[in-house]
Amino acid sequence: CAMYQVLSFILLFLLWVVFSGQLDAFHLTMGAISAAFVVAISGNHFFENRATGLGSRIGECFRFASYGIWLLYQMLIANLHVLTLALHPKGRDDVDPKIVRLRTNLQSDFEIFLLANSITLNPGTVTLKVEGDSLWVHAISRKSAETLDGSMEARIARIFTREENA
Repeated sequence: CAMYQVLSFILLFLLWVVFSGQLDAFHLTMGAISAAFVVAISGNHFFENRATGLGSRIGECFRFASYGIWLLYQMLIANLHVLTLALHPKGRDDVDPKIVRLRTNLQSDFEIFLLANSITLNPGTVTLKVEGDSLWVHAISRKSAETLDGSMEARIARIFTREENA
C-alpha cells in the first residue's frame, strides 16, 4: 500500500513540475505539498489493481509516455485536417458530420476513460457518450471517422498488458 502511495506522489509531483515549468524552491515546495495532499485524500483510487508489481507499473509508465507521444502526433495530423476543412476552398465539401458507434474490448473503466478522452482530444472527433462497451463519437468528416479504426484502442490495450499475458 505504501509503495502505491509513494508511486502516486512521484507521478503527481512530476506532472506538477512538467506542467508548471517552474523549478524554484517555492514552486517545487507547493508541488510537493499539493501532490502529498492529493495522495492523502484520494491515493486509494489511483491504482485499481494492487496485485501488479512495481516493475509492471514502471513498464506501464514508459508505455503510457510512448502513447502520449503518439497521441500528440495524431493530434497534429487531426489539427491539419480540420484546418484544411476550414480554410481550403473545397474543404466545406468534405464536411460530412456523423455519429459513429465504437465497440471496445478494453477491460477497465480507466482504459475506456483514456480512450474516450483521447478521441475527444483529437480535433474533428468528440466522444458524446460511453455506455458499457460502446462509445458514441461525433466525427466532423468521413476522414475523421476513418481514424476511429481501432489503432488507438490497441495502443491503449498495450499500455496495460501484463507480462504474463503478452
